[in-house]
Amino acid sequence: MADAPAPEHDELVYQSAGLPKTTNWWGAFVIGLAGTILVTGIAPVMVTSLGAASVPVIVVITISGYIVCLLLAELSAMMPDRAGGLPSYAYPAYKDRWPRFAEHVNGFTAWAYWLGWFPVAPLNMILASYYIVDRFNLSQAGFTPIHTKIAWWTLGISIGGIILLGIPAIRGLRFGTVFATALALLSMIPLTFLAISWIFHPSVVDFGQLWHFRHTDGSSFFSPLFGHGWLTLSIAFSFLLTWNVIAMEAAACYIGETRDPDRDAKIAMNLEGLYGLFIYTMIPVAFIIVIGLKGLGNAALTDPKTIFVTFSSKVFGTGAGSSLLEWLIAIMLILALILSALNAITGTARSLHQMSTDGQFPRFFQHVNKHGVPNRSMYFNIVCSIAVVFMGGAVEIYTFSNVGYLASFIPVLIGYFLLRKYRPNLRRPFKLPEFMKWVALGIAGMYLVIYFWGGPTYASCACNAAGRKTLPYYFIGIAVLLSYVVLWAYRKYVEDKRHAPAEASAAMTPTGASP
Repeated sequence: MADAPAPEHDELVYQSAGLPKTTNWWGAFVIGLAGTILVTGIAPVMVTSLGAASVPVIVVITISGYIVCLLLAELSAMMPDRAGGLPSYAYPAYKDRWPRFAEHVNGFTAWAYWLGWFPVAPLNMILASYYIVDRFNLSQAGFTPIHTKIAWWTLGISIGGIILLGIPAIRGLRFGTVFATALALLSMIPLTFLAISWIFHPSVVDFGQLWHFRHTDGSSFFSPLFGHGWLTLSIAFSFLLTWNVIAMEAAACYIGETRDPDRDAKIAMNLEGLYGLFIYTMIPVAFIIVIGLKGLGNAALTDPKTIFVTFSSKVFGTGAGSSLLEWLIAIMLILALILSALNAITGTARSLHQMSTDGQFPRFFQHVNKHGVPNRSMYFNIVCSIAVVFMGGAVEIYTFSNVGYLASFIPVLIGYFLLRKYRPNLRRPFKLPEFMKWVALGIAGMYLVIYFWGGPTYASCACNAAGRKTLPYYFIGIAVLLSYVVLWAYRKYVEDKRHAPAEASAAMTPTGASP
């Protein structure tokens, strides 16, 4: 049976988040830089694990992230009153064709997105604490809650930092934008300079290190490593990469709060994607051509702060200023991590608020404070972030978190296809070429393969940066993801039944009459 022709004038009906319009494309872009800042964590892991063989994998996944930004630019401009970014665009895409299924797509996607983003705050505060402890030579004494040792200083700095970041988050997007702009300028400008600094010192560069995309031991890209063939290994590390590289989409969380989304969406998302494409590619390439494969194979370089210092020392030399250089790098990385942690608290709070407004999550998360901020969602994020600090290690949190993050993209990419195919006449202030609906479907298929093949493979082998198997954290992530069913059931069968009589009475009360 052929599809019914689309109406000539088609209007998309959706639930508004009701958040105030207080920012513009710059606010969305600069807070969204929290996604691209994650390069500070992923670039060292990729190049020290795979060497130059990481470059093709990084390029493919990063390009897919840029394309996702373009798709989100179209979707966010179409739905300018939705909040929470990527997951909030799934429901309108499915609700007309499969209304009952669409409700769960909406709730599950937002919950998966929350699981993907909120652990960024504890992870980044843990990494920031490492730099602080190292710079001030603080005690490494601590305890082992599961199997990863946590220093007392790391615990205190991480928890204290998360609580302090809650202050600008709860004060509102206007205040948060000023705070984020200051952090972005202080971190991204020097990070960008590091990515291209080798241009000014060509004598330290060896482009031959990129030749044939070899591993750190000099073997071919197609050689087995960590007990896996090149294809399995590439897909396994793609699971890790997608947690970082496609996080460029973070700017979309704030398009619903821009004053001119028709204009702001395309500017913010294009800039975010292009800058991400640049920084995620250039930082790993810079490490490879300056440090070299033999240097990257040195286990001492697996610590992010060590590799940035090593790189800078090779480019700028060592001497009287080397100590100052190390301090400047540490400060830059700390500020970058803090900005990313701020977005993790603020962005996902909007996803929880939108899901609650749509009716799939407890009403507790609908509350908005006097600054127009979903403050209860913020508090929830802060408490959950503190709990994740006790996981202690980056690879554990990567694995736990990406069980949700990557899963949240797939329904949205399919939803983009559905809107373009069955609602072609919808208002689209920013419209991509028609063939992009097939590109979106292709990326969704690629992410499905990475999720179900790459995820368990990465978690079950010692190919990660710490050489630890993290499969238990993969299943913890699955358990948290499935808890959506419990939260949805509580909303539907407890809260909605409790509020049904009052809401029905309010609906029957004439305008201006006393209830």
